[in-house]
Amino acid sequence: MSKEEQYQKLCEINRVESFDPAAFAVEYTDMNTGEVRKRLPVMIQMAWFRLKYPEGRIAVEVTPAKDCFVAKARVYPNYQDGPECYLAEATASRGPDPDHPSVSPREWAQTAAVGVALRNAGFGLQFGAAGEDFSQSSPEELTTETPTSKPEEPAYKAEEPSSEEQLRQAMNTPCPIAKYKGKTLGDVLTLDPRAISWVANKFTGNSQISEAAKLLCDYALEQTAS
Repeated sequence: MSKEEQYQKLCEINRVESFDPAAFAVEYTDMNTGEVRKRLPVMIQMAWFRLKYPEGRIAVEVTPAKDCFVAKARVYPNYQDGPECYLAEATASRGPDPDHPSVSPREWAQTAAVGVALRNAGFGLQFGAAGEDFSQSSPEELTTETPTSKPEEPAYKAEEPSSEEQLRQAMNTPCPIAKYKGKTLGDVLTLDPRAISWVANKFTGNSQISEAAKLLCDYALEQTAS
């Protein structure tokens, strides 16, 4: 099989009738080799995914770390799929870029993780790069603003997740109880609140899971009180 025939095979992956992702591919120059290659912007990957899986879901979790944000993205064919029933996943970390001070490192990390996860799921494998780490081009996918003068940059400090984000992350935490394998703590909270209390107070296998369960217990008490 020739290289062209193999390329056409790759083009069959996630094919959507009347949609050609190649029409949206853009050229970029490899900074290491100087070679001109093609890549698929993340926004096009996302649109392609929606065409292929209209009821699909892209789940993203962002965690602040030292001098950067770490994002984890998972791609699901259906919004009702359980936490572990994903097509592909990816992780990316980003910190402030002095050449693009207006770009949020949090959003940049999210975009990078989503792009690589979609590529891993087959949305863009036929291109030289789809969802890759482009130090020159990734920020440009987030903003078209070009400041006339470089503003003075404040000292960077990673943001703590809001209470809503902490609750969402706790809800999406996998339940460690074998009886509820494949379900999240949020799922179990509605099915068996006592199980969440057990995880919060007696489970010793993972401190982060226990903390998430405690957060849900506090949340449940607040809801009851209100």
